[in-house]
Formats: sequence, structure tokens, C-alpha cells
Amino acid sequence: MKLTIENASQFRDEFRQCGRADQFSYEALGLLFDYLEDVDNDYDLDVVALCCEYSEDSAAQIADWYGIDLSECSDGVCTASAYGLEQVAKAETAAVRAYLEAHTFVIGVTPSGIVYAQF
Repeated sequence: MKLTIENASQFRDEFRQCGRADQFSYEALGLLFDYLEDVDNDYDLDVVALCCEYSEDSAAQIADWYGIDLSECSDGVCTASAYGLEQVAKAETAAVRAYLEAHTFVIGVTPSGIVYAQF
């Protein structure tokens, strides 16, 4: 039986019903829903497959896992004392996003992290 998902709320509900409510943030599920609707609004929802194909992680986690050098974001270029911690975090997110965009597809950025296709 094919389930028709008409909005992001239903999409989020399906993740909850599959025990995957904590896999992505609320915002990330909204981004993922919008992306899937844009790519193919007639897709068959497979929550487990989406959890395997996409991820939402912090810039620091992604940098650690993929060996991305963030030293330019914490040295004299954008130090916390000169620009504030928020600016450093933005610089790190931008550097990680640029790396991801060169290697995979980035769906978007949320307050919790970056939503991307795992590779």
C-alpha cells in the first residue's frame, strides 16, 4: 500500500512512527521533505533508507569524520577574540559546507547542523 505524504507534518509523523524521530531535527525533516518533494513529489517514503542516505551532523562532527582542516577558522583569520564564537562557528560551518558541496549534495543548514547526502 502506498502512503501519500501531503505535508511536512505527515512526513515527520512517519519518522516518529518508525522510531526514527531523533534521527533528524524538526528543521532538518522539513528541509528533507521539501527536497524530496522538489526532486520527485511521487516518491515512495522509506524512512529507514532516508536515514541511511542522509544525515544531519554538526560541522565539528563532519570535520572530524572526514578529516576537514578547520584551522583557518580558529587561528588568526577568525579567532574567537577578534570575531566572537558565533563568527567562528559560522566560518566552520561554511568551510564544512564547501567541502561537502564538492563531494556530495547538501540539502541545507539547520541550527543543529548540516543536512547532507552521506558518502
